[in-house]
Amino acid sequence: MSTLRIGDFDILPGEQRKINLPVAKLYTDASVSLPVHIIRAKNPGPTIFISAAVHGDELNGIEIIRRLIRQNKLSITKGTVIAVPMVNVYGVVNQSRYMPDRRDLNRYFPGSAKGSLAGRVAHIFMKEIVAHCNYGIDLHTGAVHRSNLPQIRADMNDPETKELAETFGVPVVLNSNLVDGSLREAAVEKNTKILLYEAGEALRFDEFSIRAGMKGIINVLQHLGMKRRSKSKKKTPFIANGSQWVRANASGIVNNIANLGDQITKGQVLAEIGSPYGEVLDNVIATRSGILIGKQNIPLVQEGEAMFHIAYFDADDEEIAEQIENIQESLLPDLADSRY
Repeated sequence: MSTLRIGDFDILPGEQRKINLPVAKLYTDASVSLPVHIIRAKNPGPTIFISAAVHGDELNGIEIIRRLIRQNKLSITKGTVIAVPMVNVYGVVNQSRYMPDRRDLNRYFPGSAKGSLAGRVAHIFMKEIVAHCNYGIDLHTGAVHRSNLPQIRADMNDPETKELAETFGVPVVLNSNLVDGSLREAAVEKNTKILLYEAGEALRFDEFSIRAGMKGIINVLQHLGMKRRSKSKKKTPFIANGSQWVRANASGIVNNIANLGDQITKGQVLAEIGSPYGEVLDNVIATRSGILIGKQNIPLVQEGEAMFHIAYFDADDEEIAEQIENIQESLLPDLADSRY
């Protein structure tokens, strides 16, 4: 194996090292750097990046990487892991999805060395991290006041990416189109196979999402031969044919009835919308059957707002819901009796 050079830092085979990769300065003249943790085995093998907080308010991924490092679960027998727990450091500091100029970093890849601040951060990440990698896992959550059931989004038309998505081990996989300017699109352009993990809610830790993400990353490392395989039997996830949001048909106060992971049938009442005076204004009705994979959490809604995200499948929805429950119980045995 050759020496890996990231910025001005050289990382040797068999070395584990934390570096701070300079990206820019604040107007106060204080430097801002990307924290990067590199683990290299002595034996050659694939190189994979694990990134979090491309959106600065999406914190579950930071905790996933932190626990994997702290618990020494990124120890590998071959290849290299490059873990970047905070890509959008500015957003994390400000507890904001965006860069200081209100740009969404995940729309500015591959970036430019002379572009906007978002473009420059994207350029550095592509040049110093992605350029070295065969594979990547990008960790995300839902937006503020919205939760996502743990799910993988990937290009399922690519055989190797499909295999990685199925290996990750969450019950639901969405065949997701590439978004212009996203890290996933830019990585694919560089022939880096990448998975996007969506789970939980912005600005919140969710234990199920964190543990499912940790387990999924370990599954992928084992599949790539970078870690010794466990003897546990892997279950094939269910690939959604598509998904759609059900929107509010009135403005008012929400009484949610459906929960993440529930099996949903067409015509089912998902929530009631009421007035401040106690009357029910309308019911939110499922327009087709499937599994509830995302929902709005704030109990106030304006007419037309997206409230429930339902994925639909060829498989039996009851079987999918049961597998979701089984995974939850296996990852949270201490919370087996609680609802997610």
